[in-house]
Amino acid sequence: MNPAIAVPAAGSAFLRIEGLSKSFVPGQPVFADVGFTIERGEFVCIIGHSGCGKTTILNVLAGLDAATGGHVFMDGRELAGPSLERGVVFQSHALMPWLTVRRNIAFAVQSRWPEWTAAKVDEQVRRFVSLVGLDGAIDKKPSQLSGGMKQRVGIARAFSIQPKMLLLDEPFGALDALTRGTIQDELMAIVRQTRQTVFMITHDVDEAILLADRILLMRNGSETAAGYRPGNIAETVVNPLPRERTRAGLHHLDGYYALRNHIVDFLVTRARAA
Repeated sequence: MNPAIAVPAAGSAFLRIEGLSKSFVPGQPVFADVGFTIERGEFVCIIGHSGCGKTTILNVLAGLDAATGGHVFMDGRELAGPSLERGVVFQSHALMPWLTVRRNIAFAVQSRWPEWTAAKVDEQVRRFVSLVGLDGAIDKKPSQLSGGMKQRVGIARAFSIQPKMLLLDEPFGALDALTRGTIQDELMAIVRQTRQTVFMITHDVDEAILLADRILLMRNGSETAAGYRPGNIAETVVNPLPRERTRAGLHHLDGYYALRNHIVDFLVTRARAA
């Protein structure tokens, strides 16, 4: 990325990705010419097969990786490196095992607001621990928590710094279906309460339909008769279902099966098509 010549488009969205590409092998980009926007307060999921470059895109947005080409703007400025304006929840909980729940979250809060008093930090920690339903575990260490509880702590930590944008890399992928559903409900409630802007990677079609306002369908890179074709965003699907949808009622909503079948059809027949 070249901030010296890059300028955001006039009237641009909250997040704007333009011509993004990434190569690990010279001449064979994982993806190329990726472009999309995210509005403030919008929840966007990206879905595609493993290896198509979803996590690499998220890492570029987080500032943890550098793109080979293209630009990323957030709130009118080009992104360069990691920042506490972007909170990240990884596939694994990424907690510091020697610290309690309280101290894991407090570490993030103190990094975001170093001038805060200990009492104000603890108030912020308690607020977000309560939002994910872990009041009774606030002074436990990660080794004393279940997998689902650890992911809740990671979510609470990310929200506690009140980032401008939240980046989620398949945070529920390793959880059982019941725990995953419970945390999805909690995530939806927190997003609605905080009006958080979210970009999330998932392999779960129903999860994308439940959570997202829009769903980006990503195509794999592949060899074609004309040569190698890098991966890119093949299609953007607007979720037509009511935003106040629930897991229990999702399959009863008009349009649910048509939407689900469209995404599944893409993954089965078009995501890897030459």
